[in-house]
Amino acid sequence: MSIVDSDEFGQFQQDGATPHTSRVATKWLQEHSSDFRHFHCPPKSPDMNIIEPIWVALQCAVQKRSPPPGTLMDLRTALQDSWCDKPPGYLQTFVDTMPRRVVALLCARVDPKRY
Repeated sequence: MSIVDSDEFGQFQQDGATPHTSRVATKWLQEHSSDFRHFHCPPKSPDMNIIEPIWVALQCAVQKRSPPPGTLMDLRTALQDSWCDKPPGYLQTFVDTMPRRVVALLCARVDPKRY
């Protein structure tokens, strides 16, 4: 999957999370702002963040492992294995839903959905 659109710009999604608003992150974003389009979504909006269903899928895959990971290295390996098991185009399916998600959020004008 490419994170760069046909116009050569990447996409960056910002949700106001503390790590995104730190001085270091803010400075980096300012220095590199010409490298990508910035998409700001409301804070605490899991329905607007494509990483949320991916985290859930990885968590479920790791929880199904027998035996469960016993160390941090085992957990890392389990996460990497689960990630590599995802089919080609897995991420793109979430990216492709973003226009519909944005429209739905704007139309609803309600609090974010809880997953």
